[in-house]
Amino acid sequence: MAKRLKVGVLFGGRSAEHEVSLRSAAAIVAALDRGKYEVIPLKIGRDGGWRLPAAREHPFLEGVAGEEAKPIGLLADPTSSELLVQEKPQASWQPQAGPGQLDVVFPVLHGTYGEDGTVQGFLELTGIAYVGAGVGASAVAMDKALMKSVFRDCGLPILAYEVVSSHVWDRAAKQVLAVIEKALSYPLFVKPANLGSSVGVSKVKTFAELTPALREAFRYDRKAIVEQGIDAREIEVSVLGNDEPRASLPGEIVPSREFYDYRAKYIDGDSELLIPAPLDEETTSRAQQLAIDAFTAVDAAGMARADLFLSRSTGELFVNEVNTIPGFTLISMYPKLWEASGLSFSELVDRLIALALERASQKTKLETKYSAGETEE
Repeated sequence: MAKRLKVGVLFGGRSAEHEVSLRSAAAIVAALDRGKYEVIPLKIGRDGGWRLPAAREHPFLEGVAGEEAKPIGLLADPTSSELLVQEKPQASWQPQAGPGQLDVVFPVLHGTYGEDGTVQGFLELTGIAYVGAGVGASAVAMDKALMKSVFRDCGLPILAYEVVSSHVWDRAAKQVLAVIEKALSYPLFVKPANLGSSVGVSKVKTFAELTPALREAFRYDRKAIVEQGIDAREIEVSVLGNDEPRASLPGEIVPSREFYDYRAKYIDGDSELLIPAPLDEETTSRAQQLAIDAFTAVDAAGMARADLFLSRSTGELFVNEVNTIPGFTLISMYPKLWEASGLSFSELVDRLIALALERASQKTKLETKYSAGETEE
């Protein structure tokens, strides 16, 4: 029997999307084939502490977690990928007898301190293979202002937008409002630059709603992005791969509320997901290509979900954003689109782990020292 890979499923996190992460982790843990993988749950609490969670904490951990929660750690040392554990408070760190060394980590962290390159940077230092985009792609895709700059420079079609920092807002709110009103027209969407799952997002129809919307965005980030709103259909495409990414069939979201906010996504349960999206062949092909172009523009790897707008009046497609750790909940588009494209949830998870190991293998072949060698006179 082949040796099972030890897969650390990293979930939770210090983010407003903590609860979404738990739902995604539950689906991934259930999908991992126990014949191929030894599942090791790694939970980051709201306080940022890393723990081997107890099975009683979350029903989905039954059979893969112990009876007691224990603080754990990893060394930023590529010569050892062994989990360390504290058996008792204030005790010295010891190698964990059970899991031992990890083969790959599957980050299921949405939002800040997980999807933004911070955890990816740490995992780079440990030398452990991990699923998904690297440091740079994660950071750029998480920051909507940086991401849209990259899209614009790559010639991708995007809607007009303005970026506002809380520092400038505090000093010159009236001037900021004047700039926005001159550059854009209502309706507008105001978002924290670094967050997902529609947390802190507001649809603004009038000038009176603009200031409260900006204040709401600044609750979650020091930067807000104000985007031009249009009458559009919301199209999503899943992307899978490293150097040769491929796109799934597109899907369409018909939100139960005025837009696809947090409540419409995770609470009401009344939003419709049309899979595949009712699009003609040309629009389908264009959406898939734009999704791959957006994935490539930020230098993503492994997985991403591309969100597009399809104008109802002109039929033009616009790239909204890419999510480098898309949702994996039971209602999430990313796995559902791949299922409709012929790849089951368990096969998708297998492929993502294979892509992580492939990318890690490529990195081991890179030179880490430089010698100028002999030079000719």
